Amino acid sequence: MSEEVPVSPSWLAQEPTWGSSGAGSIENITVETYPPAVVLPARPPAELLVNPWDIVLCSSGTLIACENALVVLVIWQNPALRAPMFLLIGSLALADLLAGLGLVLHFTFAYLLRSDSAQLLTVGLVVASFSASVFSLLAITIDRYLSLYYALTYNSERTATFTYTMLVLLWGVSLCLGLLPVTGVNCLGQEANCSVVWPLTKNNVAVLSISFLLLFGLMLQLYVQICKIVMRHAHQIALQHHFLAASPHYVTTRKGVSTLAIILGTFAACWMPFTVYSLIADYTYPPLYTYATLVPATYNSVINPVIYAFRNQEIQKALWLVCCGCIPASVTQRARTPSDV
Repeated sequence: MSEEVPVSPSWLAQEPTWGSSGAGSIENITVETYPPAVVLPARPPAELLVNPWDIVLCSSGTLIACENALVVLVIWQNPALRAPMFLLIGSLALADLLAGLGLVLHFTFAYLLRSDSAQLLTVGLVVASFSASVFSLLAITIDRYLSLYYALTYNSERTATFTYTMLVLLWGVSLCLGLLPVTGVNCLGQEANCSVVWPLTKNNVAVLSISFLLLFGLMLQLYVQICKIVMRHAHQIALQHHFLAASPHYVTTRKGVSTLAIILGTFAACWMPFTVYSLIADYTYPPLYTYATLVPATYNSVINPVIYAFRNQEIQKALWLVCCGCIPASVTQRARTPSDV
């Protein structure tokens, strides 16, 4: 009676399985490796053993897709939301939407279709989408910095042109990164070159991780400059009105700085563990570590709409109109403060 082969994690190369063709014979022991969830023995779908971590990733993908689809729909249907800031928020939501769909499709193809080509396509989609998401976060940071540093000329045609240029560049680079696994930069048939995420090579993941660290460093520098500008403006207003440190504007400015810290801290907390781990680990490391760092990274796409979209007053108005056809007075009368940066 043959032993049942368990389904391996769909994102990881399966660990070696030891088997023997003769009872008690050490000489006949062989080592066999299987690609993840693609060459398993044929069996009815009802008997498939599914990795619980893959279920978590698929559930996260579903939540990400639904949440960001709402943001994309609101921005797409509202002609008033065409300013550069909203275009960048829409780009972020679209990238996270595609990332969520990629996670769901990868789960489906890994356990049902079991095709290397299909999994390469879905992995490429996930890589391109998450890359576009991170690049969009950088573009939003740049836009916020420019809106404060060039406050008088921010709404000019030059700003719109610069925004479109950023969008074309970030999506072009992200598409190129996503096409790498599909065009042959993968570890199919070369397990020694595999990274912690199958079928990406160690070099591919290293490039992505180092790029992320560089982008994070740039975002950190920009947010430091934004904090300096906001605090300087608050100090100038306080001097003009002879206010003390406890003035309402100073309080809201402190809230704005705290918001920036929360934005950057959340981004780092979600992505930094997986980035560092993928640099030092390879396919021989326990799968638990990969999932434990990859799942929090996906949560960043769950948090992004809350930070960048649902807190925005104009998007809040559009959401209320879509949901109930009215706008509460509290939303209409709320003035923009430095805490909205």
